[in-house]
Amino acid sequence: MFRLFSKVWANFKEYIVLIITVLLSLIILSQNQNPEVQKVRAIAFGSFASITSIISDIFSTSDLKRENQELREINAKLMLRLSKLREFGIKNDELRDLVHFKDTTSFPLIPASIISKSLSFTQNSITLNAGKRDSVLPGMPVINDEGLIGIIQSTSDDFSIAKTLHNVDLKLTVMDERSRINGILKWTGEELIMQNIPSTYDVEVGDRIVTSDISSIIPIPVPVGVVEEFKPSGLGMFSYIKVKSFVNLTTIDNLFILAVVKSKQIEELELNFYRHQ
Repeated sequence: MFRLFSKVWANFKEYIVLIITVLLSLIILSQNQNPEVQKVRAIAFGSFASITSIISDIFSTSDLKRENQELREINAKLMLRLSKLREFGIKNDELRDLVHFKDTTSFPLIPASIISKSLSFTQNSITLNAGKRDSVLPGMPVINDEGLIGIIQSTSDDFSIAKTLHNVDLKLTVMDERSRINGILKWTGEELIMQNIPSTYDVEVGDRIVTSDISSIIPIPVPVGVVEEFKPSGLGMFSYIKVKSFVNLTTIDNLFILAVVKSKQIEELELNFYRHQ
């Protein structure tokens, strides 16, 4: 113990003497009642208080910065957690609707999820995590509980690519659900329109459009969209009919593939027909 004290004294004796001297000076100064000394004492203690206050403010500012940094970090973590919970809520609602839809239909459905989206003005397509191993074949319709999304274009063992309704290469035979009028649905690169419907036919804004009974691709009427704009031609020619799709491709992640395909002979006849439209 003595050796440790000796070592400390040898290394810091000047600082120790200075501290002891200052403390003794302050003690003596505080006991002196001389008016002049009292003035010096007031100045000294005032200066000491000011210096102490500045040092305290410096440390307080440092503490506040550290606390603010910690609070910002906590807020960022809470924001990410809240965003994740909202995403879980959205997906839960989507999956619950899909389960309810599957329970209400007797048609074979293959569940799948979108793993990538290729969105452009003309060639919109999606890649799904279901393929040949899941019995997915080209030509199968892709749907969800809101309506038709597209048609499977190609498959591999574990994945498949589907052309969506917003793809210029996809043309479908559809029908006005109210008036039973059939037409061809196509994407122009800017909008969905129905072709080959004369101006005199009964079509109104707000009519639901479904896949047609005469279409060999989809054996049941699947909702496609609603007539958003209808302009009959004054010359008795074909009408301009704009359709708004029920499905918003940007918001969906999960869907079903309807496990039905048309025959090769019917497919060839339809391809030849659509090429001339």
